[in-house]
Amino acid sequence: MVTAKIAPSLLSSDFARLADECERMLGLGADYLHMDVMDGHFVPNLTLGAPIIKCLRPHTKGFLDCHLMVSNPEQWVDDFADAGADLFCFHYEATKDAAALIDRIHAKGMKAGMAIKPNTPADVAFEFCSKLDQVLVMTVEPGFGGQAFMPDCMQKVRELRKRFPDLDIEVDGGLDPENIQVAAEAGANVIVAGSSIFKAKSPGDVISLFRKVVNAAQPSA
Repeated sequence: MVTAKIAPSLLSSDFARLADECERMLGLGADYLHMDVMDGHFVPNLTLGAPIIKCLRPHTKGFLDCHLMVSNPEQWVDDFADAGADLFCFHYEATKDAAALIDRIHAKGMKAGMAIKPNTPADVAFEFCSKLDQVLVMTVEPGFGGQAFMPDCMQKVRELRKRFPDLDIEVDGGLDPENIQVAAEAGANVIVAGSSIFKAKSPGDVISLFRKVVNAAQPSA
């Protein structure tokens, strides 16, 4: 049975205090630290890269869940492994050989994740799920924080969960206390949230709520 993993998106944090923000989230109960890596090419925005992950690594023991919204993700595997990333998540749409990329990520000691954009069908991931540690179903168009959750994407989560009951299925984009139930019931167990956590009056309460709802939705709960 999968369990809830809550992953605050540091894209919504105070970048001038990134290490402190990571430790604050972990202290409030976060399981993962979601790092949004954007290259200005695959998506129309620039954020952070391997050098920042490398600088951050000595200051946190948190699980660095690195979501690479980049063209040619193969180019960055070595850099992120050397920087100390725990999970390297690439976009299906950005690679021509997902199987080889997954193998390379694992060979470098990282967990492998694959993300799919809202218009990409779930079945493109099926053949790779036996090798993947996580599949990320985007619930907004990648590239910017603060977008509205797209509930139609939950059908893809349901399809993946039905076929792969033990797979970590992550959702990212617009998750908040109003729609977490929908995501949890569809089968998502790894919850990425930026604005709804960092802008909350009590971020720890939001993390706790997400965990409670996701775990309660598990079949044997």
